[in-house]
Amino acid sequence: MSDFRDQMNNIIRLESTPSRIVSLVPSQTELLHTLGLEDEVVGITKFCLYPNEWYRGKCRVGGTKNIDIHKVVDLKPDLIIGNKEENHKDNINDLLGVAPVWMSDIFNLEDALKMIESVSEMTGKVAEGKHLIEEIRAQFQMLANSDVVKELKGKKVQYFIWHKPDMVAGKRTFIDVMLDACGLINVTDVDRYPEVKLESSPDFIFLSSEPFPFKNKHVRYFQDAFPNAKIKLVDGEMFSWYGSRLLLAPSYFKDLLEELSNQ
Repeated sequence: MSDFRDQMNNIIRLESTPSRIVSLVPSQTELLHTLGLEDEVVGITKFCLYPNEWYRGKCRVGGTKNIDIHKVVDLKPDLIIGNKEENHKDNINDLLGVAPVWMSDIFNLEDALKMIESVSEMTGKVAEGKHLIEEIRAQFQMLANSDVVKELKGKKVQYFIWHKPDMVAGKRTFIDVMLDACGLINVTDVDRYPEVKLESSPDFIFLSSEPFPFKNKHVRYFQDAFPNAKIKLVDGEMFSWYGSRLLLAPSYFKDLLEELSNQ
């Protein structure tokens, strides 16, 4: 029997290494796959698209914000993994009587790496987790040392997550931390995800692929609003997923910055 503290400062007790895990967050589901927990993960959400074979083959227990509690009960989990922002509090409270619930609460890269470390410890994948963390740190160091980050450092960006109303990622978001890792300054200086007027003067406008699926047809709208900015469609998963996707994000950011530099 072991006790673990989650990122909301709750203590959960596991009788043994979990063998039936339900994951309620897509980025954390992807992490569980990277750690090699194919047999242990029995339930995921309908938004857990990666890996595709899990999406096709594992039981889906509803959406991240509308969990089907009865499906979770039927799976007889011995560990449920969620996230404060992604999952509704009422759903999580209902699940507390089903199995131990470990919750992440992530604002920055160190929070994300701590989540990976904790999940690895709970699931008996300590060595795999340690290696993943080391690789992620190395990739972000590579990004920080790259010429293009040094070249564009201090350039201003506004990152849109929704259209009509137009909403952006502000401070105290993981997206803001990833923009900072790119050397960019987020011009939205209020917290979370505010609705904004199109009146700032950034160097770059990023239109995210999620949660609103920005496409090429939206570029003209923003180019008219920001005639002096470079408009770029970006992969929202790279900016907002905080599991093993972090291994791929720095290389993606470097390529994105090089495209902007060459435009």
